[in-house]
Amino acid sequence: MSVEILINSIPSETRVALVENGLIQELMIERRSRRAYLGNIYQGHVSRVLPGMQAAFVDVGLDRAAFLHASDIKAPEGTAGVEHETPPISDLLEEGQTVLVQVIKDPIGSKGARLTTNVSIPSRFLVLIPYTSQIGVSVRIEDETERQRLRELVDGVRQDRAGYIVRTNAEGMDHFAIRADLAYLGKVWEVVNQRMLHAPPGTCVYEDLSLPVRAMRDLMSSEVERVRIDSRETFEKTLAFARQFLPERAGRIELYSEERPIFDLYGVEEDINKALRREVTLKSGGHLVIDQTEAMTTVDVNTGGFVGHRNLEETIFKTNLEAAQALGRQLRLRNIGGIIIVDFIDMAEEDHKAQVLKTLIKTLAKDHAKTYVSEISSLGLVEMTRKRTSESLERILCEPCSSCGGRGYTRTTETVSYEVFREITRAVRQFEAERLMVLASPQVVDKILEEESATVAELEDAIGKTIEFQAEEQYGQEQYDVVLF
Repeated sequence: MSVEILINSIPSETRVALVENGLIQELMIERRSRRAYLGNIYQGHVSRVLPGMQAAFVDVGLDRAAFLHASDIKAPEGTAGVEHETPPISDLLEEGQTVLVQVIKDPIGSKGARLTTNVSIPSRFLVLIPYTSQIGVSVRIEDETERQRLRELVDGVRQDRAGYIVRTNAEGMDHFAIRADLAYLGKVWEVVNQRMLHAPPGTCVYEDLSLPVRAMRDLMSSEVERVRIDSRETFEKTLAFARQFLPERAGRIELYSEERPIFDLYGVEEDINKALRREVTLKSGGHLVIDQTEAMTTVDVNTGGFVGHRNLEETIFKTNLEAAQALGRQLRLRNIGGIIIVDFIDMAEEDHKAQVLKTLIKTLAKDHAKTYVSEISSLGLVEMTRKRTSESLERILCEPCSSCGGRGYTRTTETVSYEVFREITRAVRQFEAERLMVLASPQVVDKILEEESATVAELEDAIGKTIEFQAEEQYGQEQYDVVLF
């Protein structure tokens, strides 16, 4: 399998694409105007405690107060790993209190950031959990002997007795690599502690790495053949980080200086444009329809033009299999999180249902975000969740349509025409006027003058006024004004 990381950088925006076998699997975007806060640690000020919600609002210096739930407050000393009910929020926090918190979910839409007091700091192989003493190992390291080796290795070389999580990247690493990571995390935590002593509430005491460097830390596995960067400044910073922390892989980082844009060369721009569409075409001729709403995302699977070669059940099965494979990639690429409902085409055979579900789970196994998938219901629906920590690709790159307000549809010219007529009737009953003028979009004016001219004549007779119409190019189809003279 060929895996590459592409980094496209301009002064105001950086984009990182993970490409596998020529297909983009994951896209991360960071803009100067709206930096991500995920992973940052702040000295927070509790501005409001809400006992009814078991939560508090904490001011960390962002535009909106952040949200801290009682379940995200670290357990009292000596209770780690012990099952107990979450104490009332009023027993844990009080208004005006200063508390060290970390962002675990970026602000999304109208919601503020979500916080935790269980702070953690990641490095390449480990994650430091300073307020515990436990050692955990990523479930993606499946070999039990290797899991035990890594756990004993970390326990043997740590000096501060802090807790650690061993990341997937640590598989097969030796004593020296783990010790270097421990030393790095120790220095970072020491700096954070020093800043905490003097930082006023609302101050960031630890900021996560920039996107290109973060990509090196999180994505630079042994499978990555090369990293191509099209900005010399970003290249030099990333290479400096790699030489210090990833010396054995620094040679895979290249400066891309060709005339053709790097994302165009790999077809990434085209894939981004496709990822902003509702419909995803499958190779067989079937397609997915993906709709994101505030509450959940729905995915509808259709056979489309695929008629198969044997029988209907086989056609449906093959379409669902292909859809399951495509869906895993689309969720990663679009960064869709929260509740997801997938409407597969109804299958009669239980074996087919099991294979489709297995394919979906296998496709999601590569996803860095945590996912949960339920069984296929009797209606052919699969309920699943994908952990959401930042805005989706659509929410980052797009905004609600100024014409339809984000509904995805607009009123027809016929509907708007009748609204105009009702508004005219309403206006002449309230105000005195000799004549009226209607300002509307060219489509609506054409509709009225060409197909509703008889209605206009009848309305003029009924109100005893002259009605003029003026097309305004800048008006949306639903926009109009009735002006009285």
